[in-house]
Amino acid sequence: MKRFIEGTDRSQTILLPECLDDYVGDDNPVRAIDVFVEMLDLASLGFTVEPEATGRPGYHPALMLRIYLYGYLNQVQSSRRLERECARNLELIWLTGRLKPDFKTIADFRKDNGPAIRKVCQQFVALCRDINLLDGDTVAIDGSKFKAVNAKAKSFTREKLRRRLGEIDTAIARYLAELDRADEVLKKTGVALPEARLARAMKKLAHLKKEAGTFKAIENRMDKTGETQVSLTDPDARAMATTSKQPRVVGYNVQSAVETKHHLIVAHEVTNLGYDRDALSMMACAARDEMAGETIEAIADKGYYKGEEIVACERQGIAVTVSKPHTSNAAARGRFDKADFVYDADEDVYLCPAGERLTYRFTNQEAGKTLHSYWTIACRECAIKAKCTTGKERRIRRWEHEAVLERVQKRLYDDPSKIPLRSKTVEHPFGTIKAWMGATHFKMKTFQHVGTEMALHVLAYNMKRALKIVGVPELIKAMKA
Repeated sequence: MKRFIEGTDRSQTILLPECLDDYVGDDNPVRAIDVFVEMLDLASLGFTVEPEATGRPGYHPALMLRIYLYGYLNQVQSSRRLERECARNLELIWLTGRLKPDFKTIADFRKDNGPAIRKVCQQFVALCRDINLLDGDTVAIDGSKFKAVNAKAKSFTREKLRRRLGEIDTAIARYLAELDRADEVLKKTGVALPEARLARAMKKLAHLKKEAGTFKAIENRMDKTGETQVSLTDPDARAMATTSKQPRVVGYNVQSAVETKHHLIVAHEVTNLGYDRDALSMMACAARDEMAGETIEAIADKGYYKGEEIVACERQGIAVTVSKPHTSNAAARGRFDKADFVYDADEDVYLCPAGERLTYRFTNQEAGKTLHSYWTIACRECAIKAKCTTGKERRIRRWEHEAVLERVQKRLYDDPSKIPLRSKTVEHPFGTIKAWMGATHFKMKTFQHVGTEMALHVLAYNMKRALKIVGVPELIKAMKA
């Protein structure tokens, strides 16, 4: 047909072979992948670069690393899908030089080179620091739950085991009662229940008893090992609370620290704790080590508020801004909260809403904390005592490091915009990575392998951000410098 753009005839013979390099433009991201892998010292990172003296030759780790970098940059994480792409994707054909590793070889590379792959992720963060993409002084910290290769039906807590065993006992009792009634009817009337119905009841009883035995074996395992949860498919995965729409997810809690200027992930860690309060100092220190400046400020939400963690950050020279959760019910009951009492550091007293001075009385230890107690006898005749306490006097306890927490709170009062900055910074990378993963879970199991997979996700995210910020030619130029 005329007046339409026509393609090349598939049967047309090309006299001179086309150059493979012509298929990939100068600004194609695969060129950045190629140069980045080329600049790495793979041996020092832990990859095996010396081939075996005998046997069938293997693929160079640089080739396999290029395949995985391309896959995670383009939302292709499955080894079987990567095998297919190596045979039909022009960018991968260019990147691999027409080599086509099978899916088992591709999968084994990711499984066997976890520590080295995680170091590659750190190398790219170092590259970003060298080209001044990490020259800010603020990071946002947050955690997010990622699903593991473990169904909820194969994850057990003690509470779930007790509930399931109770349900099984009830069901067994119901079937046994049905069999007893059948025996009574047979004795009184001589009429037996249909054989098929009796057979179904017996099979159901056998199944319930087998299921009960499985659950009791898991319960005995918990008693012996002291575990609070058991996951049968992925032993390191844990059931964690998330949102009201999806109340529980079996997986991992991934912590990340993201710098606020370019939204690059400077540090991350995979944990299986369902809460964040013990991760503040760990992530803040890891971020400081990766950032260009000597000092940084870390911003986190109220899930990270823990006095010991905040003090640990301050001792490391890291200023933190964390929202304080409201744990007291005094305000809800119409009484004064501790925040209504003002501390005078010079005189070491608290001033109450009525203007009285609560003086220091004694010091005690509680849960490993040194606490100072303050009160005044003027409470007994105070006109607004009913709005303050139901006891003889209102007592205020002050932790020995309370001044640090007060500085954190003042920092938040002075600049309320920091908390919105946190959400705009750190939640974006999590949303992007989960969108790349799709409505699915990690491909691998256990801490070691899940950490490898998360490192590949973070590396792909950071590389895409860097390419967006500086462009492919400039990034290649910086890597070759």
